[in-house]
Amino acid sequence: MKAEVVSIGTELLLGDITDTNATFIAQALRNIGLDLIYRTTVGDNQDRIAAVIDAALNRVDIVITTGGLGPTVDDVTREAIAQATNAPLLFQNDLHSQIAERFRRFGALMTENNRRQAYIPEGATAIENPVGTAPIFVLQTGRGVVMTLPGVPREMEYLLERELILRLKKMIGSPALIKTLVLRTAGIGESQLDAKIPDLMILANPTVGLAAHAGQADIRITAKAASEAEADSMISSVDQEIRRRIGEWIYATGTTSIEDSVLGLLCDLHASMATVESGVQGVLTQRLEVASRGFPAVTMVNETCEEPAENLVEAAKSAAQARRDYHHTHYGLASFMVMHMSESNIETQVGIAAANQTGVQSLSYTWLTERTDSHIWVTTHALALLWRMLHAPSSALQH
Repeated sequence: MKAEVVSIGTELLLGDITDTNATFIAQALRNIGLDLIYRTTVGDNQDRIAAVIDAALNRVDIVITTGGLGPTVDDVTREAIAQATNAPLLFQNDLHSQIAERFRRFGALMTENNRRQAYIPEGATAIENPVGTAPIFVLQTGRGVVMTLPGVPREMEYLLERELILRLKKMIGSPALIKTLVLRTAGIGESQLDAKIPDLMILANPTVGLAAHAGQADIRITAKAASEAEADSMISSVDQEIRRRIGEWIYATGTTSIEDSVLGLLCDLHASMATVESGVQGVLTQRLEVASRGFPAVTMVNETCEEPAENLVEAAKSAAQARRDYHHTHYGLASFMVMHMSESNIETQVGIAAANQTGVQSLSYTWLTERTDSHIWVTTHALALLWRMLHAPSSALQH
């Protein structure tokens, strides 16, 4: 079975609020093995909501809406679902009584517009909302099922977990779950990764996907299975194959940052480091200082310097070794970036170097376009270069 989540609210389209509801629902559906195929956002317009519901019923089995169930004029989810499914709205006396009782318990005055919340499409099953005033409903149609949820996150989460998930499990039948493992890589581009694992990228179950970030890319392995143990086994076989091909670029799993991985290795090796940066807005220092709070035992010296006048990569190599020698640390890291602007173009030059007692490793890059994420990109590549040096089998012998 396949599902679609429809988030309703003009405030979402305007960017006034972030749609955390859709994310919460997506995670809940993943945990019961229900494939979420589409996430749609639509404003508070009855015709447009109806069109979205109609399209969703033509392509999935289950449509879950969130928002638009309140008592105000712009809350038109009920009317839109009735329009999309040709099921007229009917007034429910029991719902009206429930809403009235809720207001009484809240010590609030129930106004006439709250009467709108007691209408649901013909044939729908109403579900009481014990934490709010808007009842929800489930409507079985000839094309699929429409389930509604309030837009208020607290109410939505309560009703999803205590009502809709139970119903969805029964509809799905055999138990299932969807589990994901994220492999984090740095220092290698998304296209380079894709070229190394093209056959794995077309697997049906588990699936393998890439997500690019500034200077790094995540490899996501997702398996759907009847049990967590079965999903783990499916993921493990693909994980091992990916590591066989590109293990040197995988620095962690989950949400671990590259700076956390670097400091973790330094801690394991009882090693110290000195860094120097120029042209990257102090980002290297910031990232390491924030991460160092979790690794208080790591000795680290972070510095900035003036823009190097010589060849950038050579300057980085000299600086990494010089800072290491001056501060008597085990490792040195330099991250330099210089932007040259003219009337015709913008040229950015990058020099990165990492040093230890056996020598220096370096990288250089040149861009002919301006990048707003350049400081993140450069410092991530610098940290990835140091990570690979730290991760080398010989690292433990150097201290």
